[in-house]
This record gives sequence, structure tokens and C-alpha cells, in this order.
Amino acid sequence: MSQKTFYIESYGCQMNVSDSEIVGSILSERGFRLAQEAEQADLILLNTCAIRDNAEQKIRYRLRELKQLKKQKNTIIGVLGCMAERLKNQLLEEEQLVDIVAGPDAYRSLPELVEDAEDGKKAVNVILSKEETYADISPVRLNSNGVTAFVTIMRGCDNMCSFCVVPFTRGRERSRNPYSILKEVEDLLKQGYKEVTLLGQNVDSYYWNGDGAKKDLLKKGQDRNAVNFAKLLKMVAEVDPQLRIRFSTSHPKDMTDEVLEVMAQYSNICKYIHLPVQSGSNPVLERMNRGYTAEWYLSRIDAIRRYMPDCAISTDIIAGFCGETEADHQETLNLMKTVKFDFAYMFMYSERPKTLAERKYKDDVPEEVKKNRLNEIIALQQQHSAEKVQQQVGKIHEVLIEGDSRKSSEMWMGRNSQNVVVVFPKKHHQKGEYVKVVATQCTSTTLIGESVE
Repeated sequence: MSQKTFYIESYGCQMNVSDSEIVGSILSERGFRLAQEAEQADLILLNTCAIRDNAEQKIRYRLRELKQLKKQKNTIIGVLGCMAERLKNQLLEEEQLVDIVAGPDAYRSLPELVEDAEDGKKAVNVILSKEETYADISPVRLNSNGVTAFVTIMRGCDNMCSFCVVPFTRGRERSRNPYSILKEVEDLLKQGYKEVTLLGQNVDSYYWNGDGAKKDLLKKGQDRNAVNFAKLLKMVAEVDPQLRIRFSTSHPKDMTDEVLEVMAQYSNICKYIHLPVQSGSNPVLERMNRGYTAEWYLSRIDAIRRYMPDCAISTDIIAGFCGETEADHQETLNLMKTVKFDFAYMFMYSERPKTLAERKYKDDVPEEVKKNRLNEIIALQQQHSAEKVQQQVGKIHEVLIEGDSRKSSEMWMGRNSQNVVVVFPKKHHQKGEYVKVVATQCTSTTLIGESVE
């Protein structure tokens, strides 16, 4: 009997990429072999994102593409992750596009779900867990460059932002045992990896007190033996000074001075923070249930720059949230002008089922107005991004070589501490090496330079 093969596609955030690596490990342990193309696989899995409507539509289109392959080869098709719980009935029964539906806490059951699907049974597990962190699973690195890797430190979210579906698709916050994280990082180092990115829905909410559960804030402050994000960051940084550390994503309310102190103290922690603001208007932030004002957010930006003047800051911005006026939009543009973010992920608001916004607020900003506001936000951010990159020309950057430049096999590409892509001639340098590069010119997003001895 030939070995079963699987193929997995990841959509959405870095967490989904990391989850796909966990799935790969679970299936490999049970005798499955990774196929390089969908057409070669007995089992095709789509690890999905439900954060915005266009992400779901993209996955639906892909499923319709795969339907022909399903008919020809009797291939088993599975949907994993955030779309699973929300659309299980439509995907399985109404549209009959898939054979397996598994939520983000159900990946251990995948081998049994495959067996059920082969037997013609309904193969569904979308139960969310309060404990599951997959801490004991060593992920199979999929499509890896062998230099950089993701390490998930926590799962779920407790913040209940009114626009966000994540608490309903990924469950409550729970943090991994810090020693399992250190072991994974140490194993990656032994395999030759030079950089890890610590992942979580709100990575700076990480808190482990012996059982993974979060305590209330009062008890948190009193629990001296607990490991918060600042302590974890310090522990990971001390694994090896040659190992670079990044992290994503941060919630502004948990970006403490303690975290900033640790970042400033360790040169191998990259000077880059992704700090989603979503809006510059206080009434909009209140309706979003973000838990801070624009002024308070700006005080966190000031703190970051006080501890690390060279720290790059990126953000998320939503255009056209419920009730947003032109004045609210101008407040967002003003905040952008004050901060001058290095980079931003910018989107039009799309209503998501089950969220507080869907239940409580009317999606009342016309589509054309949303588009116009988004275009204004994008144009301003492009201007700021270009300015930020230009400011780094003439400086020497420490770059970790990740692989060939996309445009030329004669050039290496890597990133500096601020997460800016740097390309330079290969010369005698090797992949995985740290190189000093003087930036001599730039595009709007990329530094171009020469290595210096």
C-alpha cells in the first residue's frame, strides 16, 4: 500500500503559516508524506482566514478550482482554521465543496477525520479549547528558507474588539509553557536557523503562571513566579546572542515599558514593533472596543521612541468603520502624520458575522466613501514609507541573508533590524550569514547597497 500524500495551502496571517507547520508535523507522524503540488496529493488542506470577507471569497474560489481535481482523483479536500467553524454547514452539506472541516484547536484529530472522510462519514471537529497550545509538537517547517522560522507562543484572544471575528474562530487566550518555547527555539538554532518570530494573536498578552491560564490584572502583578511577555522575550534573547528575535502582533494596551526596556537592552531583539491603531478617532476607537484613546496610543509611540529612537513602527488601519464621519477620517490621517509609520496594513471595513459590530452598529459608510478614504490613507502611507526608507540610505545596516533577491540571482536579500528589505551583490557571502551593508540607494520599499568588510 502506497504512502498517503498531503498538500497544504495557508491563507491569511503568520499564525496560519505556523499552524500549517503543526498540521504537517501531526500528519507526518501518522505516516503521511508532504506533496509538492496539489495535483500529487491524496489530501489537500486549505488553512483559512476569516478576518475579512475578501479572504473568504478567495478561498471559496480556490475550492471551486479544486472541485474538478476532487472528481478526477477522488482527492479528499479539507478546510482548516478560522473559516471552519463559521462555514462548516455550507462547505460540507450545502455546497459540498469539502470532505473535512477542522477548527484551529482540532488538528490532533486530523488523521481520524481523514479516515472518517474516506469512509464517507461527516468529518467535522470545530470544538474550541481553553487549553490546547500544541506545545509538545515540533512543527515541520514548510517552504522554509532554513534561516527564519515562526514560533507560536500563545493562541486565541480575549479582547473582543467589536469588528473582529478572531475570539469566535480561535477561542480564548492561552499561553504556552515558556520552557517548551525555549526548547523549540534551541532546536531551531541547532538546525541552523538564525531568526525566530514569536507569534500570537496578541503576543504581548502572553502570561504563564504554571497552568497557562491568565489571572486578573491584580493577581498578575503579584505573581512573581509568572512569566509575562517581557520575561519571555528576555529568556529567548538569552538563548544565543547570534539568534535574532522578532514578534507579532502586539496590542497597544499590553505594550508595556517593561517590554520596551528588554527590547532596548538586547541587540538581538529587532527594533521593530507592529502596533495596530485601527483608527485615529476616539469615538470610532470606542465603538471598536479597542480600550484606548488616540492620545494614549500616541503616548505609547512616544515611549517606544524614548527607549529606542531607531525603532520602526508599523500598524493596521481600518477605513470606513460603522459611523465613521469625514472628521473621524481626518483624525486618522492626522495621527498618521504625527507618527509617520514605517509601514501599514490598510483595509476597508467589512462586516463579519457574530461580531459585536454586526449586532450593535449599522455598516453605514457607503462603499464609494470607504474606497476614497482607503485610497487617501494608502497614498499618505506610501509617502511616509518612502520617506522612512530614504532616511536609511547612507547608513550601515546589519543584514541577515535569507536568500536570493526576487529580481536577480546575482543579489542576496535580507532584512535589517527595522524589518526593511535590503538587497546587495552576493560576492563571497553565504545564506544565513550576518553582513554589514551600506545602503547606497533605495526604491520606495527596499534598500540597495554594498557589503562592507
